Amino acid sequence: MPDTSRFPPAHEFHLSLRVTDLEHSTKFYTAFFGVEPKDRTARFSTFIVPHLHLNMVLLVNDRGEALDTYSLYHLGLGVADKAAVIAAAHSARQAGAEIVKPPRTTWRGTPLHELWLRDPSGYLIEIYARLTPGELAQMPADQEPVFLTE
Repeated sequence: MPDTSRFPPAHEFHLSLRVTDLEHSTKFYTAFFGVEPKDRTARFSTFIVPHLHLNMVLLVNDRGEALDTYSLYHLGLGVADKAAVIAAAHSARQAGAEIVKPPRTTWRGTPLHELWLRDPSGYLIEIYARLTPGELAQMPADQEPVFLTE
């Protein structure tokens, strides 16, 4: 096992993203996290999300350079269960978020209940819940995804 004793215990995870439209992205993440920005200026919005131990800063793309939404493949948010994934899909639809993959149960790779969104700058967001042993036992023979909503 690697020696991780050199790193102090973390109290918060910090993430900064450049965005194409600060106002639009701020509205998106306000709805997504359910909290207002702690700080907000013409150049950035800072979100403190206590239940995730997250400090996330949205920064204007002041150079106008293309944002690399390929290298940062996606952000992930683990939720409690299948019902929470479905609820997130309903909330995303109400907020007008782009749904890339509707809520479904996938069996290949790591079996998950998942929903994929795209934020206003193009970053992918996966909302997922791990399957319970009982749900794993219901895996179809063909392992094709099972959609959770219409």
